[in-house]
Amino acid sequence: MQKTFIGPQLRRLRQDRGETQGAMARALGISASYVNLLENNERSVSVQVLLRLMDTYGVDWRDIAEDSGGAQLADLRAALTDPLFAGAKPDLTQLRAALVHSPDLAAAFLRLHRAYGSAIDRLSALADSAPELAGSPEAAVHNVFRRNRNHFRELEQAAEIFWGPTPPASDEVYFALKIRLRDRHGVSVRLARVEDMPGALRTYDEDRREILLSEALDHPNRSFQLVHMAALLGYRSLLDGIVARAGLSDRGAVTRLRVELANYMAAAVLMPYDAYLAEARATKYDFDLMATRFGVSFEQACHRATTLQREGAQGVPFFFLRIDKGGNVTKRFNATDFPLAEYGGACPRLDVHTSFRTPGRIVPQFVEMPDGSRYFVVSRTVDRPTWFRHAQDNRLAVAMGCAIEHAPAIGYAEGLSVQTAQITQIGINCRICPRTGCDQRAHQAVIDARPVDEKRRGATRFDG
Repeated sequence: MQKTFIGPQLRRLRQDRGETQGAMARALGISASYVNLLENNERSVSVQVLLRLMDTYGVDWRDIAEDSGGAQLADLRAALTDPLFAGAKPDLTQLRAALVHSPDLAAAFLRLHRAYGSAIDRLSALADSAPELAGSPEAAVHNVFRRNRNHFRELEQAAEIFWGPTPPASDEVYFALKIRLRDRHGVSVRLARVEDMPGALRTYDEDRREILLSEALDHPNRSFQLVHMAALLGYRSLLDGIVARAGLSDRGAVTRLRVELANYMAAAVLMPYDAYLAEARATKYDFDLMATRFGVSFEQACHRATTLQREGAQGVPFFFLRIDKGGNVTKRFNATDFPLAEYGGACPRLDVHTSFRTPGRIVPQFVEMPDGSRYFVVSRTVDRPTWFRHAQDNRLAVAMGCAIEHAPAIGYAEGLSVQTAQITQIGINCRICPRTGCDQRAHQAVIDARPVDEKRRGATRFDG
């Protein structure tokens, strides 16, 4: 077993129970000095002590020993790409030391930086007379997923036994879900005409115990909607437990999180972890082929790949970004160090925007962030359900990216060389990007206080 440090978790456990170090030491049968060393991360915890913690305090040893530092380290590195810290960045060793010895301080720094970003966006929104974006439920949900490294062990375990010993064949999933909903929950499923439920893809009538699915949904999405409802109806206590641990106070964020957790479980049921990871490795992450093989959409296949973060059986860590034709980020999940935009749109230099010109085709790209980190990104459009002839071309675009060292594991990178390929310099978004000479800049960076040079016209009006 590798060395495991549990200082902050142990201190929080003790303080929550109002115990002194001496009292905890007596309860665990160890010395008070050893408890002090554990709390200060000067000693790693042994298996025996973990088991005593479980027996004495009723905690799951995996929860107290779980290393959440990976996501926090990524968040710290992302925050420090802010131009505010130019020339004064702590190195990676210092950041890791901060997480080991002062995790609460690191968490407080991240909260402060998020509040700073929120305040900047509020000021920008007021200046532009735009709707208030800061503190949205979507941002809160994204933070919960980031803290869990985009992986929920309980949901994966529930998904593994969802079908029991004999899961249905892939072409029988939709029918099997209808039977399950009827037999276990007394809920019927009916396909409804577009005009009978305009503007909706699924509704659940609790009084009539009936799920209505729009005929605008294709077959993979009909199955996905049904397993999503099976998760909401059959695993409510499991979902509520995760929601409660998230500690969200906003009612909208709580509801949004429950929906996203049900989506997560739906994906885990339709694309079982071990089988999906094996297929991903065998096909070198051919998302089109995997979508066909598992009877899901391209977007669902991409999203599932971001969740393959089980310890000891990890896939390539990806970030997932979905945008509309206006450049607005409509969905984001992240298992990497890549700093996804929390407010506003994505960087216009990302080829996810260009993919609208070549619908349905994969667009590969190597990119470099302001801090020098490099990523391999593939983008492609995805179609949305269409109700009426005047609502055509409802495309969105998705981007899947990974650190450049993982590119050899991705089939879409075959034939491309990191040494010879063009590397596109990008930023998080224009409001905080330090690349002042970018010819795609839409806003001046909010902390760039340089006056405009009246005698010079740069690449943009912000680069005078």
